[in-house]
Amino acid sequence: MTKDPIFTRRRFLAGAGAATAALATGAVLGHWTDVLASTHGSAQSASAGSGPLVLVTLYGGNDGLNTVIPYQDPNYLKLRPNLGYQPEQVLPLAEGLGFNPQLKGLHSLWGAGTLAVVRGVGYPNPVLSHFEGMDIWQTANPTDGSGPGWLGKWLDEYSDDPMRALSVGTTLPPVLRGERNAATAITSTRLTLPGDATLQGAYGALQASGSDRTGLAAAVATSGADLLSAKSQLDRLAGSTASSSTPAETTSGAVSLTEQMAVVAALIRAGAPTQVYQVSLSSFDTHASEKPNQEKLLADLDNAFSSFFAALKDVKAAQGVVVMTYSEFGRRPAENASGGTDHGTAAPMFVAGPKVKGGQFYGEEPSLSSLDPNGNLLHNVDFRSVYATVLDKVVGTDPEKVLGGSFPTLSFV
Repeated sequence: MTKDPIFTRRRFLAGAGAATAALATGAVLGHWTDVLASTHGSAQSASAGSGPLVLVTLYGGNDGLNTVIPYQDPNYLKLRPNLGYQPEQVLPLAEGLGFNPQLKGLHSLWGAGTLAVVRGVGYPNPVLSHFEGMDIWQTANPTDGSGPGWLGKWLDEYSDDPMRALSVGTTLPPVLRGERNAATAITSTRLTLPGDATLQGAYGALQASGSDRTGLAAAVATSGADLLSAKSQLDRLAGSTASSSTPAETTSGAVSLTEQMAVVAALIRAGAPTQVYQVSLSSFDTHASEKPNQEKLLADLDNAFSSFFAALKDVKAAQGVVVMTYSEFGRRPAENASGGTDHGTAAPMFVAGPKVKGGQFYGEEPSLSSLDPNGNLLHNVDFRSVYATVLDKVVGTDPEKVLGGSFPTLSFV
């Protein structure tokens, strides 16, 4: 990211005294250095995609080989004599592959044709560091992971609305941070300002523009105005949800992935204008005792997906929703001496939704007999091709502008 002498709202909010008046109990807009940074200026309106897109971040490096299991490949159990699953344990898919036994809900989505699996996803010269690896996936910059997030670049290009992208959680990940704009981080379907009506009214008055508010003062006021705008829209949407036949969402902070996705489902049902949501699940760093640990996490993932799509069944606004998972890397094919796996490379991604061309694979399965010099899988699909596909078909924007290059798209949507 190049340095800019002009402060953006996102850069100075950490030190803005006005921020303390806007922090909410139970519904906080993330770190003030990162949230509600949208530019009120010449940003274009984003073209309509079929979305919204729900991005599911799996932190820690999920073991793809024990998620989508090559149970008919004899090399699998040779590499994993203790950690591998027996053929009768997996949930069969096709082409000698099957799901982990904890993914019964996703197996049903596959059978219904609404879940696709993109196999062997990675990038050239992969790194095995959690931090740099996640930076690379979140910025779409395989060189060194520097720069704004790939969806942050989209927000820079198109967004002047604090509701354009929402991250459910107490922090805002780099994927949704741009040079000028960033998504809004929430923990529930409502925001709560402290104090009585008088205090809240005074805070609102501070956000008005004026000839005396230039530079940082103007930026602080604009950021506060974004907060109030997001609060107003969330209050309206939460009221819409509460008045419908579906129970209203709790205003307590979402913690589990199921709770995070329930917040997303409630906002989609209520007609939120949001085009991108982000949720997350940790931690898949299974160096030891992998089976019980990963199975618990995959069960959480499975329950979150099942509950989310059940909540949106027959909801018109959800017919174009696409949910996409990713992790910073897969795991090494060979098990280690601690009942786990070490940092690896290529891994599968899940893409699900009513309009997804599911029940099939995209990309080739990585070979277990032809590994790289470190004993890791060779990727067959560049992750930027997956990003290009959802940018074009779901978000409704030009992938080349966001990714800085042209990448072949896939046909899962």
